[in-house]
Amino acid sequence: MTSTSEHAVTVLISRQVKSGCEAEFERVMNQIMAVTETFKGHLGAQMIRPGDEQGVYDSLYHIVLAFDSEPNLKVWQNSPARSLGLAAAAPFIKGQELVRQVSGLGLWFQPPTGTKLIPPPRWKVAVVTWLGIFPTVYLLFFVLGDLLAPLPQLIRLMFLTVLVVGLMTWVVAPQLTRLFKPWLYSASKE
Repeated sequence: MTSTSEHAVTVLISRQVKSGCEAEFERVMNQIMAVTETFKGHLGAQMIRPGDEQGVYDSLYHIVLAFDSEPNLKVWQNSPARSLGLAAAAPFIKGQELVRQVSGLGLWFQPPTGTKLIPPPRWKVAVVTWLGIFPTVYLLFFVLGDLLAPLPQLIRLMFLTVLVVGLMTWVVAPQLTRLFKPWLYSASKE
């Protein structure tokens, strides 16, 4: 059996920012995310501002951090660099931070907060993930292949993977999760 420490880990941190302090908070968070990139196992970071997601009305900033393993995430979480960053952000925030940690691709298949569903088995997550990634990659290659052909392979790959991750996170995976919800969460009904 594989432990979760061998899988990618995504952390979602939600913070309430004091009114009028948004620019300062964003500046500090961008600095923290830049420092995070220097840590072993860092896979990516993104800041989602209030109002960035259409149809989602909350006043929280959300910071998404991904690491290749839980041990590498723990190194970042226990680092002096993170502590200094949090101290720099403290004057601009109010309330406690809300932190959710998900291993692997589980973030795409998290039930809404407050929902009492049993998480789907990994094999079902893998099937639905493939059903999203395969046509997304195929479509992007079909539409953008000739346009990107003159670029070096590494640049093409980076560009296409950014598009795939963005489309999967905000378009494809949410739709597939809704479509396959009865099958994904069938264990919750038993």
